[in-house]
Amino acid sequence: MPRIPNIRFFKETGMIYLIEDTINGILMGSIYGLTAMGLTIIFGVLKVINFAHGSLLMVGMYVAYWVVALTGLHPYLSLFFVVPVMFLFGYYLQDIVIKPIFKAEKNVREPITVIIVTTGIWYVLDNLTLLIFGPQYRNLMDNPLRGKMIELGDMFISVPKLYGFIAALVTAFGVYWFFQKTKLGRGIRATSLDREAASLMGINQYKVYNVAFGIGTATAGIAAVTLVPFYNIFPTVGVLFDIKGFIIVVLGGLGSIGGALIGGMIIGLIESVGPQFMTATWTEAIVYGLFLLVLFIKPSGLFGVKYDW
Repeated sequence: MPRIPNIRFFKETGMIYLIEDTINGILMGSIYGLTAMGLTIIFGVLKVINFAHGSLLMVGMYVAYWVVALTGLHPYLSLFFVVPVMFLFGYYLQDIVIKPIFKAEKNVREPITVIIVTTGIWYVLDNLTLLIFGPQYRNLMDNPLRGKMIELGDMFISVPKLYGFIAALVTAFGVYWFFQKTKLGRGIRATSLDREAASLMGINQYKVYNVAFGIGTATAGIAAVTLVPFYNIFPTVGVLFDIKGFIIVVLGGLGSIGGALIGGMIIGLIESVGPQFMTATWTEAIVYGLFLLVLFIKPSGLFGVKYDW
């Protein structure tokens, strides 16, 4: 009978490090997917790409940072403050700034002006944060999760990333359940399919847009809380995740919640495992190459359909 390879075999051949990188890549990729989930929710309902999504993530990271720094709470307990604050921020940002554009272009299926407005919000939030807090990189000083690892033989798994993976799965299932099982969720789905028909049925489409934008922003807040224990916070941090977010939603499919999660894991795997075989420059090239390939071959994404909900 063939012998089953033991731990020593994996260690001697270097496979143990490949397995470790694969696990950590999936964990980090799930956090990428969580950041992109809010982006795909907003697109699925409003039919516009929110260029300010990375800046909203940055705001969530600053809120989480200051809650922990000022109160001494455990980083993950800040979730109970960050999520409602970010929901309200997104709700009223849509209501006050973006809704007037929708009303002015109510006969346009995908208002281009809204994209321009979200780009303006991106610049305002980033520069306002830079003005108030300065360009310094910040991280939690008394951080119980700093450098915390789970040791599995010769492998080390990041605990904060593991918690981020769990948060991403719970959030994905929670959002899916909300859209499928609740009255408000079904109203949002109806509006995403045909806003004129939904309006004729008595659904207030502008309230639906406010709620959807609030949910997307709250999702970014959840991602922010999972990032704060191990990631530096600075005014332009959102740009890095914005770029990845757009790549992920194209890979997974615009409007697909599960697709955002899987797309994030694909990017995480490439970034983590790729350097085992090539330079970081080539790893980035593969990510963008995959993005372009999917865009040309299957523009709806790997798991996207015309109306995913």
